[in-house]
Amino acid sequence: MSMHQATQRQVNRWMIVLGTIIIQMGLGTIYTWSLFNQPLADKFGWELSSVSITFSITSFALAFATLFAGKIQDRIGIRNLTMISGAVLGAGLIASSQVSSLWMLYLLAGVVVGFADGTAYITSLSNLMKWFPERKGLIAGVSVGAFGTGSLLFKYINGHFINTLGVSQAFLVWGLIVMVMVIVGSFLIKEAVMTETSSNANTQSQSQRNYTVKEMLRTKEAYMLFVILFTACMSGLYLIGIVKDIGVQLAGLDVSTAANAVAMVAIFNTAGRIILGALSDKVGRMKVVAGALLATALSVVTLSFVPLNVGLFFICVGVIAFCFGGNITVFPAIVADYFGLKNQSKNYGIIYQGFGLGALAGSFLSVLFGGFQVTFNVIAVLCMISFLIAIFITAPGQRNESNKKQESVLKPHYNAG
Repeated sequence: MSMHQATQRQVNRWMIVLGTIIIQMGLGTIYTWSLFNQPLADKFGWELSSVSITFSITSFALAFATLFAGKIQDRIGIRNLTMISGAVLGAGLIASSQVSSLWMLYLLAGVVVGFADGTAYITSLSNLMKWFPERKGLIAGVSVGAFGTGSLLFKYINGHFINTLGVSQAFLVWGLIVMVMVIVGSFLIKEAVMTETSSNANTQSQSQRNYTVKEMLRTKEAYMLFVILFTACMSGLYLIGIVKDIGVQLAGLDVSTAANAVAMVAIFNTAGRIILGALSDKVGRMKVVAGALLATALSVVTLSFVPLNVGLFFICVGVIAFCFGGNITVFPAIVADYFGLKNQSKNYGIIYQGFGLGALAGSFLSVLFGGFQVTFNVIAVLCMISFLIAIFITAPGQRNESNKKQESVLKPHYNAG
């Protein structure tokens, strides 16, 4: 009987992986937003910069939603939550096809779409990790990688709809497709039931207890992780948002060559998610994060101070996208290692605010100082500070243990960092 149950669990687990991949691919389509900026500006005579603010609002609403997603999930369950989120996300995009004013675009494509997307994103990701406590990095990589793949595929799908149907009708079709994807995926997923033993006994690298949000906020590690994630997201999101413009202005590329950088960013971003996610299970998550931050700092400094040619530009952009993808994949697993899996949606929801604030900070600095250069320098400094934090941070409650373990050198010991 137990064998049958074990097999049943295996089958269920892989169906849940499939469901989560479909959901995350649907959610990732919002990263095709830059395709809509110019066509909307042309159609309605709006300023391009005013239209592109929409995506900053979407990113901020996405991150803000993650604060509440865990609580909503506790009330209505993961399946109902993702189903409703999919319906609202689709409806927000469909309604965006009718907008004729900027504030309606900000409200629908920004606030509504972002909030629905973030709610489903964090809960389906956290739920999948609970089903695979022994491979958190790899599983986070699969889930967050699916999100990236969605953005990559829909760059072509949404581009086709904009060209053939016009920008407003493209919203309508996009909304319908995403609604179907997320709702279909939600039928395949199941709630992971956490017991104290299952969440604590599986790996040495995991935190020895499950922290509540209040307990987590009493540790200094929570704030250190927030700073690192803020830095990783500010550097990655700012660059991804303006990669085409950097290519034209700093590397002297023609517009069509620079546009290729957008596709390349999506490919490297997705590769970073899967490769660094899996690598973090083997070599330690904080080593991966520290390496990614160092590589990002070097690339940003190169973009800032070295005369660029096509090759160098693409290398730097590829490295930054790869590292950003890796960092945002490894982070859910780090939060689970440090604070336990039981309250993962709520705990990660707090740390994840670094993503929303990071998304706004890059654009804000750029407007404040007028251009890329100063922003790049700020990012480089922040990357070095976060690199130092990543080298020295350890999971709360592990410091005493690591001191004891250093005394008995013969015993093997796997640290989350």
